[in-house]
Amino acid sequence: MDAIKEFGKLKVVGTDLCDEKGNPIQLKGPSTLGLVWYPDYINQEAFRTVRDWGANAIRLAMYTVEEEGYLSDGDQAFTEDLIDKGVKYATELGMYVIIDWHILSDGNPMTYVEESKVFFTKMTEKYKDYTNVIYEICNEPNGDDVTWEVVKGYAEIIVPLIRKTCPESIIMIGTPSWSQRVDQAAENPVEGTNLMYSLHYYAETHRQPLRDKLIKAREKGLPVFISEYSICDASGNGALNYDEANEWARLADENKIGFMQWNLANRNESSSMVKVECTKLSDWAEADLTETGIYFKKRMSGEISFVK
Repeated sequence: MDAIKEFGKLKVVGTDLCDEKGNPIQLKGPSTLGLVWYPDYINQEAFRTVRDWGANAIRLAMYTVEEEGYLSDGDQAFTEDLIDKGVKYATELGMYVIIDWHILSDGNPMTYVEESKVFFTKMTEKYKDYTNVIYEICNEPNGDDVTWEVVKGYAEIIVPLIRKTCPESIIMIGTPSWSQRVDQAAENPVEGTNLMYSLHYYAETHRQPLRDKLIKAREKGLPVFISEYSICDASGNGALNYDEANEWARLADENKIGFMQWNLANRNESSSMVKVECTKLSDWAEADLTETGIYFKKRMSGEISFVK
């Protein structure tokens, strides 16, 4: 499926992400696990493999200050080259692509706001003619002092900067408490069009109370996108919870909420989709996949689906 040809230039209408004709659509696919940690997974055949399973989007998670982070001890040119390859491979395959400013331990997005301005200026200049590029401006804001007012203030700096070059691109805004407080954003959203708000969940940890926040946020008119989730616990490891995972899947499918599963790599943790002993970088058979990877493939193919 060439999603770019089918959906065209995306827009936000009410609470929904829509195709260029205004029909609600559901983006879905994998998130990378730190571009520079597993760079070999940024290859066209890997992206083709997940597209053939049913994915129509890829999330490029670029850590800012973790080990080998873009702003710490990482090679910025190498990282930007991986982003460029990811964008171009996705585009050639007819897929949408999310460029993710992946803050984590640097929980306050204002800490590196100047660096963020430089990064998104560079990215928007490079991809201003791409209709399939989505900008996620702060992965998981977190910390006791990181309120929605802080995150909103950051967004009110970065969103207008992106809009100078990409006036109609989709922009995703993280929310406090590791992108779980969409209810707070719904009370005082950022002004502008084609904005969405990120919610992240890990099914073993985050259950009905967080789903209730999502439901209430949408009832208030907030467009929510699940830009990261997995079926294990919030550490990215630990036990899997299929019952809770399917409750989340039901909520996403019934409301056509997009979702990106963490993570496309073979790290020795339960959220990784490829078995640690597997060295293949594409064309994975079911025997190459972890239980999480098998669940992902079933979600992409529609074998696990709650579409009405």
